[in-house]
Amino acid sequence: MNAQEAAKRKAAEAALAYVEPGEVLGVGTGSTVNHFIDLLVERKLAQDIPGAVSSSNATTQRLKKAGIRVLDLNQTGTLPLYVDGADEANAHLQLIKGGGGALTREKIIAAASRKFVCIVDESKLVGVLGRFPLPVEVIPMARSYIGRELTRLGGHPVLRDGFVTDNGNLILDVHHLDIVDPVRLENEINGLAGVVCVGLFARRPADVLIVGSSSGTRVIKATASGGG
Repeated sequence: MNAQEAAKRKAAEAALAYVEPGEVLGVGTGSTVNHFIDLLVERKLAQDIPGAVSSSNATTQRLKKAGIRVLDLNQTGTLPLYVDGADEANAHLQLIKGGGGALTREKIIAAASRKFVCIVDESKLVGVLGRFPLPVEVIPMARSYIGRELTRLGGHPVLRDGFVTDNGNLILDVHHLDIVDPVRLENEINGLAGVVCVGLFARRPADVLIVGSSSGTRVIKATASGGG
């Protein structure tokens, strides 16, 4: 295991402290979350979880392989805990997500959860969001229109070649953005006709950010005013 994977695993391990026996989990998508699922099994916590709501087909398969029942969010109601990774995070716990293409379902689960614990390695923590291209899930017929609008906003949108989301849509990855006001940009992109979801998690940021590194983990928690 290389240093980055080891850091991801440390962050995932620290998230286990938030898992309560008998409570349904929301589970995200990506390599760091895969460590979290594996650790649930290794530490024998999976057997105490009645089920999990999954953010993607890939996560569903991994949960089932781990022996964890996959539930429908429509039947579970509000979730006590959602654990997911991020492609970028800032000190205010605002995130860019969607590198794995599951941003829409991830945002739905985050909105339906009382506590959102985000697990990342230290390379994902940045001062200003936007170095990682911002994913935007779009209805196929709106691709060109939304691309023009994203260019107007100062970005350089690139179609994710050969990729279709679990919802049957396309993703535009927007390069060259310095996202100094994440909430404003999230609202503006969400307002474009044909946008299904933008991978900015600013209106509903994480509640806890666990940052793994070679020396251990750092935990950043939201303040009462919403900062980190």
